[in-house]
Amino acid sequence: MKNLEKLIIITGHFGSGKSEIALNLSKKLRKEGEKVVLVDIDIVNPYFCIRDFRDELQAEGIELVSASPHLSNAELMVVPRQVSGAFYREDSCVIMDIGGDDMGAVVLGQYNAHLKDKPYEMYFVVNTLRPLTSDGRSVMEYMESIERSSRLKVTKLISNTNLSYETTAEDIISGEEKVFEISEATGLPVAYTVVRRDLVDEVKERIKGEILPIDIYMKPPWR
Repeated sequence: MKNLEKLIIITGHFGSGKSEIALNLSKKLRKEGEKVVLVDIDIVNPYFCIRDFRDELQAEGIELVSASPHLSNAELMVVPRQVSGAFYREDSCVIMDIGGDDMGAVVLGQYNAHLKDKPYEMYFVVNTLRPLTSDGRSVMEYMESIERSSRLKVTKLISNTNLSYETTAEDIISGEEKVFEISEATGLPVAYTVVRRDLVDEVKERIKGEILPIDIYMKPPWR
């Protein structure tokens, strides 16, 4: 896993697409030959749960650490005890999906003692089509609130401007431009620009960052 830490924390605003990215990145790294442990401690959104994909992930050789699937729709702060052990999995890449807003960051802060002396990447996912993260100032203010609550520092940004199935190529391009402006203002590099797989050919010549192609797994219950 070239130039990538063994512990990757994915955070961001509620609805920014963190779980989708965590799921797709786990699959990508597994296909590249990495042993992957995916940790689901998103206790904020009960409707888009990585733990619902446990059987599929297991079939692909990805280990999932999460709350019980029977608690998928329970709005409870249920954090699995196995999470602490995941920090010491030297043989694997550990990807952590953290819930959005301050509540999710506070849950992450519980593990600060495990993280303070361990190298990690904390990716902050930016969707500029979300109402509370539509401009650089609001993104940076939200990012700072996540850092305060988690007592950890964001290390890289992910551009994920999208409207799910309604996303256009122009949405992705304009969103990436804003994220690179935030990168320049903060000094934080952009790890990936997320592109729905069927749009990759349309945008690949216009994207500045590394493209992370994704499939959409997190479908709302009414679809």
